[in-house]
Amino acid sequence: MPMKRFEKTESDLYSEVCRAVDSIRKVTDFVPQIAIVLGTGLGDLVQKFKNPVAIDYAGIEHFPVSTVESHVGKLVFGELAGKKIVAMQGRFHFYEGYTMREVAFPIRVMKQLGAEILVVLNAAGGLDLSYRKGEIVIIEDHINLMGDNPLIGTNEDRLGSRFPDMAQPYTARLAGLAEEAAREEKIPVRRGVYLAISGPNLETRAEYRMMRMLGADLVGMSTVPEVIAGVHMDMQILGLSVVTDLCDPDHLHPVDIKDIIKTANEAGPRLDRLLEAVVKKI
Repeated sequence: MPMKRFEKTESDLYSEVCRAVDSIRKVTDFVPQIAIVLGTGLGDLVQKFKNPVAIDYAGIEHFPVSTVESHVGKLVFGELAGKKIVAMQGRFHFYEGYTMREVAFPIRVMKQLGAEILVVLNAAGGLDLSYRKGEIVIIEDHINLMGDNPLIGTNEDRLGSRFPDMAQPYTARLAGLAEEAAREEKIPVRRGVYLAISGPNLETRAEYRMMRMLGADLVGMSTVPEVIAGVHMDMQILGLSVVTDLCDPDHLHPVDIKDIIKTANEAGPRLDRLLEAVVKKI
């Protein structure tokens, strides 16, 4: 007889979110307006925060712990451009062995803390060969090829509706503000469709060709579960990718993760400047 797979109910999840919030409230009563998820090599934005308060993930009840290089593992509260921000300095990935619900768990906690706007950042491979390494791309849509979804399981209205609509997961107003801020800061930006796979391996040449045929401009191993959870909770969402390598199937060379992190680090100051300008406009 096949083993029955045990899934947490949404009621379990909701109570765990509340307990995580309670453990944070023992440290700070800060109520954020905006939640930011900082991706690979993109964790320096918190250095610009005024009066920062940092909490280790290990100190938050039911929070996962990041195991990936360049992901520090802190939840940081502070002010940026006059707005109250909570930032994840390091995210969680499906390939680390976490369930999709665990990957999306911090988004639910930040929403419960008060954040109505979610900004997700990532390092991504460029499927559109007109992109350049280090370029910033505004995500306008996504394709989920991760093989799972954080909403699978029993639903509860306290978190969101059973069938959230994904016609426009990324908020057009926020994307417009990002383009406006980029023009003012003289930072080149593009728009693109992000495709998410589970990882942790990088893709084959045939897979890159397939992804381009599907209409994807970027590929990565994160972001989509967080965005789905954000849409489920009616958050406004802005997604930004830094192109860290080019996925040219006809001229493919092995990629070193250290080179990806290096490219993300080099793009970091421009992205931080852009984010600060966007936050100021929100």
